[in-house]
Amino acid sequence: MRARFGIFGIAVCAVLALSACGNVFGGDKKDPKLLNIRSASRSPDEFTVLPTKPLQMPDDLMTLPEPTPGGDNITDPTPEADAVAALGGNPAALKRTGIAAGNSGLVSYASRYGVTSDVRAQLAAEDLEYRRKHDGRLLERVFKVNVYFKAYKPMSLDKYATLEFWRRAGVRTVGAPPIETLQ
Repeated sequence: MRARFGIFGIAVCAVLALSACGNVFGGDKKDPKLLNIRSASRSPDEFTVLPTKPLQMPDDLMTLPEPTPGGDNITDPTPEADAVAALGGNPAALKRTGIAAGNSGLVSYASRYGVTSDVRAQLAAEDLEYRRKHDGRLLERVFKVNVYFKAYKPMSLDKYATLEFWRRAGVRTVGAPPIETLQ
């Protein structure tokens, strides 16, 4: 009788432990994390601390610009524009709008077969599907092992094979360290 209760207790504990790890075992398939970067120290991350401009209440709320998701924010730091304004220049001249005159030929050549207007959304959806299919094995997800480079290895270029290809073609290339010194 005690053995049955012991086995039942162990089974209940195992089920509870596994259910607590729902996102590790496939519960959170919305956005798989392939690149698990962890800091070994308990110090603050210097990239998360960003100086922002102070918030100010405008005189007229109707003068506020329309929100642009993914765009600039009024409180974002703009060191280049601030430096130009401090030196008496026009910070608006730094904003690039449209295609530069020198690049119009390149853009027209690159878009000669047509342009997909939603290429970013399409690429994001395809990449999400690829990451879902290659999100690592069970223990790799449990221990948060970095599987990014293994997942994208079929898409990466072999730089030494490319270097050798161009050298055989007679093109002068820059020097590269030998392969055996890197391994």
